[in-house]
Formats: sequence, structure tokens, C-alpha cells
Amino acid sequence: MLEILKITFPFFALVLCGYLAARARLLPLEAIGGLNTFVLFFALPCMLYRFGAQTPLGQLLDPAAFAVYVPCALLMVGATVYFSLNERIRWNDAAFGALVAAFPNTGFMGVPLLVALLGAKAAGPAILTILIDLVMTSSLCIALSRLDSADEHGAAIAARKALKGAATNPMPWAIALGALSSGFGLTPIEPVMSTLGLLADAASPVALFTIGAVMARSQQVAAAGEHEPLPARDFVPVAVAKLLVHPLVVLAVGSLAIAFGLDLDRFALTAMVLVAALPSASNVSLLAERFGADNGRIARIILLTTAAAFLTFSGAVALLR
Repeated sequence: MLEILKITFPFFALVLCGYLAARARLLPLEAIGGLNTFVLFFALPCMLYRFGAQTPLGQLLDPAAFAVYVPCALLMVGATVYFSLNERIRWNDAAFGALVAAFPNTGFMGVPLLVALLGAKAAGPAILTILIDLVMTSSLCIALSRLDSADEHGAAIAARKALKGAATNPMPWAIALGALSSGFGLTPIEPVMSTLGLLADAASPVALFTIGAVMARSQQVAAAGEHEPLPARDFVPVAVAKLLVHPLVVLAVGSLAIAFGLDLDRFALTAMVLVAALPSASNVSLLAERFGADNGRIARIILLTTAAAFLTFSGAVALLR
């Protein structure tokens, strides 16, 4: 366990540094958007491209892994919405609560962390889950969030807008280019590849620092708009579902699928279980704010899962390795 903590500690320490820097205003809140832009549009796509180009195409597009992870994501969304809906939490808030329960922080944190823990082979399953969550899980939850004030036609429009947003996200395109490079054995010329390498090397530390800064900003913005304390029952169960229920669901469904003859590699299943054990994706707070959901609730879930994951994620690694 100590050896695992030695690997995971720097990742979570960088998140804490970003959080403290934003809280203390050493990093101006106005600068966080610039950091986020650098990570999302420059550094992270280069990192994902490099991992994609170095990973065999069969691992990036593993149909067995797809067949296991998709129903788990749908189950997490459906169950979280079902148990969240009440007189205080309606479709908009329930849908974004479901998104933080089902969408791990795989891009900013998961890929480099899993590669550090399990080796480069873990990049394939992790990148596949990013595509699923960016395109399917996010689109579904955004469509569900519109059911408060729109009929099913309005939800369909919201789903199309969500898919359009996924299409303008550079991460899927970087993964696709990496897959093409892997499949056809093509690489950019050396000066271009060196530039991509510099940006890729910057992705992990800057992304982790940015996660902490985004959480601090979301928490401060949400606190400024709140008029009464948020009950723990509105956010703690969703955090527990993300850190404990989600990986257990992936493990159970994957193990059953293998038992019934699905050709799923055990290593890929382990990587996907650890992806599910990651904290909630920090960018969900930005989506919640854009769509008018209770961002205070979402920020608390993200903050709680990120803080607790230092122990829960490390424990999951210890159990599965």
C-alpha cells in the first residue's frame, strides 16, 4: 500500500496545490480559464495523441471493453437520477448529479495516473472510456437535464447540442488522430513530434493543478449564490456512489461478462475498474453552471470525491493489483 501511495501522492498533491493557490488568490480566478484552455486545447490533446499513437488499435477500439463500460455508465446514470429526484432536486440537478456519479476524471487525471501505476498498456482502455463518457454519458445527462422545462422534443434538441459540443472538444479528435497513427504506422516529422512531446509532458502537472483551481473557483462561486446550507444527503450519497458503487458495478458486470464468454482481457477490466474508481470529472461543474443546475451541489460532490479518492482509489489499486 505504501508503494502505491508513493505513486498516487504527487498526483493528488498537485490538485491540492492548485486548490490552495486559487483559494489564497495566489492564482487569480480570472487566470483559471487560461489554464483550462491551455490544458484542454493544447497539452491534453497532445498527450492523448501520443498515448493513442503508441497503443495498438485493438486496445483503443476494444469492442468487449465497450460492451462492458457502456451499460455500467447507463446504469449509474439511471440509478442516480432515480434515487436523486425529489421535491428539491428536479431533472436538471438530478441529471448533473448523475453525470458526476458516472463521469470519472479520466482525461485530466486518470490516463497519466493509470499509466504510472500499471504501465503504458493501461492507456488503451482508459482512452476508450473517455470517448464513451464525452460522447454518450454527457449527451444523455444533458438531454435528461432539459426534462424540467421541455418535452421530449426539447430533450432531443439538448442531446444534439451536447453531441455538437462533444464534436468541438479536441480530445476525441486527438484520440482519433492517435488511432490513425497507430493503425497506419504514421508519425509526424521529428520537429513536430518534439513540439507535441513538450506539450504532452506539460499536460499532467498543469491539468492536475488546474483541477484544484477549478474546484476552488466552483466552490467560491457556488457559495456566493447560496442562501442556506446544502443538506449532506443531497451530495454525500452521490460521492459514495462515484467512488464505491461505480467501480463495483464495472467489476461485477465485467466479471459476469467474462464468465459468460466475452473475450475481455482481465487487464483491460482492471484498468476500467480503476477508471471508475477515479473522482468525478471537474469539468462537470462548468457544464452545470452553463445549464443552470445547482453548481454548489456539483462542486461539493467533485471536491468530496477528489479528496476522498486519495485513499479510496489507492485502496482499489491495492486490491486489484
